[in-house]
Amino acid sequence: MILGIDTSVGTAVAVVEADGVVLAEASSANPLGHAEVIGDLLQTVLGTARADAPLGHAGAGTPGERPAITAIAAGMGPGPFTGLRVGIAAARTFALGRGVPVIPVVSHDAAALGILLDQALLGETDAEPGRFAIVTDARRREFAYTVYEGMDDDGLPIRVTEPALTPRDEIDTVLAGFGAERRDTTAVSAAMVALVAARALAAGREVGPRDALYLRSPDVTLPAGPKKVGV
Repeated sequence: MILGIDTSVGTAVAVVEADGVVLAEASSANPLGHAEVIGDLLQTVLGTARADAPLGHAGAGTPGERPAITAIAAGMGPGPFTGLRVGIAAARTFALGRGVPVIPVVSHDAAALGILLDQALLGETDAEPGRFAIVTDARRREFAYTVYEGMDDDGLPIRVTEPALTPRDEIDTVLAGFGAERRDTTAVSAAMVALVAARALAAGREVGPRDALYLRSPDVTLPAGPKKVGV
């Protein structure tokens, strides 16, 4: 089982089997308060997943034992500094405690995979795959976007561009230049984050960066030096 964690937009966690079956999923749409909710969400999905997983399932240690988490899929953004680091820290801490690997995933890839799978379910697979862009609110009058076009042979979204920022009033012009349909995204599914990781693992690929895709540098100014104190 793979535990997916993403805090690039709201806060989302899920437990997914390698074949894509979602055992448990929970989320909070609040763009703030990631640290306050992630612990409860993790506790909820882990409890539900272990209760729903069949006994003796592949991955279980001994007959009659329920399977354990074998990898952590971490949404690496793009996202704001404060929120994104909460999910990444939770993923790395959990992985360290369990002795399992962290699989980095571009959060926009997870959103793109969800759209592509929906298209497949609607029977649109015979149509020529069109370009579309995952667009998320970067605040400060900016959008983050990534352009995609179809899936590759491993079942992973094909990026036409890497994640980038653009002013809000320029987003449509930018996407028109790529011939991409705009897909505004207000939530990233942790189940899709986990599924991207599962497919990457099966293909022996690393599809996400090891470092977070922060939208911009944190608002921190280093002190110039010690203050002078009068005597």
